[in-house]
Amino acid sequence: MKKDQVPQDDANMLEGKTRDLQYAVDEHGNYTIVKSVGWEPKNIVLQRTWEEINEKLNHAREQVKTGKYSPLYYHMKKHLMNKWMLAKYAGVNVCKVWFHLKPKGYAKLSPENIEKYKKALNMKPGEDISDVDA
Repeated sequence: MKKDQVPQDDANMLEGKTRDLQYAVDEHGNYTIVKSVGWEPKNIVLQRTWEEINEKLNHAREQVKTGKYSPLYYHMKKHLMNKWMLAKYAGVNVCKVWFHLKPKGYAKLSPENIEKYKKALNMKPGEDISDVDA
């Protein structure tokens, strides 16, 4: 693809925060990197993917509010993690993560483990891990 043919189908999906890097051929026949704001088929797929992720996140929020899972479950889903990933990032045994995803286990969390989870979830010091409405 030539440099001037790189797709620039701006769907404003990410509010201009990101650009794709594409390889294209310049006027001298050399490969060069060109920034692209998107390509319509790719933008459609990304949009649908984020809609599905947001639906799952809303479902996770409802499960927390109904008492089926703990707030940790919501944050795990928000960061696109599973219990194995969360265990690895937090340095906690996966069995403990499974236990902490349940309201009874979450209620027994030590301040030390809360901090481990907050760090693994890249939460700021003032953020409350119990908040699922953010």
